[in-house]
Amino acid sequence: MTETIFALSSGAPPAAIAVIRVCGPNADKALQALAGSLPEPRRAVTARLKDSEGYALDHAVVLWLPGPGTVTGEDIAELHVHGGRAVIAACEQALAGLPGLRRAAPGEFTRRAFANGRIDLAEAEGLADLLGAETELQRRSAIAMAGGGFSRQVEDWREQLLHASASLEASLDFSDEDDVATLPADFTERVETLRDELRAWLDRPRAELLREGFRVVIAGPPNVGKSTLFNALVENDAAITTPIAGTTRDVLTRPVAIQGVPFLFADTAGLHDAVDDVVEAIGIERALEALDRADLALWLGPEGEGPPGAWEIASQADRPGALAKAAPRHRISAVTGEGMVALRMDLVETAGAAMPLPGEIALNARQHQLLENAASVLGQAGSEPDPLIAAEDLRLARVAFDTLLGRTTTEDMLDALFGRFCIGK
Repeated sequence: MTETIFALSSGAPPAAIAVIRVCGPNADKALQALAGSLPEPRRAVTARLKDSEGYALDHAVVLWLPGPGTVTGEDIAELHVHGGRAVIAACEQALAGLPGLRRAAPGEFTRRAFANGRIDLAEAEGLADLLGAETELQRRSAIAMAGGGFSRQVEDWREQLLHASASLEASLDFSDEDDVATLPADFTERVETLRDELRAWLDRPRAELLREGFRVVIAGPPNVGKSTLFNALVENDAAITTPIAGTTRDVLTRPVAIQGVPFLFADTAGLHDAVDDVVEAIGIERALEALDRADLALWLGPEGEGPPGAWEIASQADRPGALAKAAPRHRISAVTGEGMVALRMDLVETAGAAMPLPGEIALNARQHQLLENAASVLGQAGSEPDPLIAAEDLRLARVAFDTLLGRTTTEDMLDALFGRFCIGK
């Protein structure tokens, strides 16, 4: 039998109201034990909660939500109590003392919703992203995924695939024993159309860009104002700035949202050849690695010596004798603020163009790989003259679609996903 679990499902105390959720076959008994009776289903009522010894816990609002028409598909009881730490702790202690109840693990409520068919795996991944969203772009993309937009698209692709498979199976069934079965007349066109749809989705910006932020690496030789610019962009004195060459020894990163667009800015060690200090040499090596992973580099060094695609930035415009550039993209002073507004606006426009559109569904690494697998085997099926081999390619594409929605999956993968959730979700 499924265990009955409980947890605080609202924000961390103290708060005006705290919601404690109980889910499972003994949820009704738990509510009766604390509230004294079971209210009408889906009707909020007030009740004086008491523990097993009759001591008052709180004056609360309680709800009884019998399954399967609940978020998890199971019976649920909710206690809306005052949000003080002592009240919450007393209520949880009383629940823990009841037979058949235990505290929920992180993400266990959502995992039960998945197991009971209330949501699929793609929706669960969207919900996990929604809980971690910190910018408007992240929130809107996660809402689209959690709301089932991608799941409905996968179901549509799966339906197209089933029609193609049915026509292929029919051609195999009705072929004469002595004849070689041929592909249906529209089979190749149908499969290639579906493959092209998948390829269009694969070309979209990825969810990792939304989650991790547009990675901007500030690079150049020592003492050209990298750390000062970094501090100005993140609006914090995160990096130590001194006139001494080699002050920055490692890659320092900070996530920042500018006008709702997520960024990950990175300050790096000064790049130069004559390095006698072992630690500084390691810092330079890490700076070069950071540049390899960058979505954009801001080059503060001599013009034309930066990595391909880097923006030429003429920094320290407030200092006489600063490094001159003939055609910089931006001329700035992170100290006085000269040019910083234009630089920020340019960064927002560039990063925004690389991000998913507001509300557009973005694929994570798992989803992208499965869709890539499906597109690949569909490409093979479209050019395969042997119907038997083509039928196997279509089957593999169906497996990829089913895995996208969690119809075939592993416990390890589920553990990793639902472990991202907080306790009580």
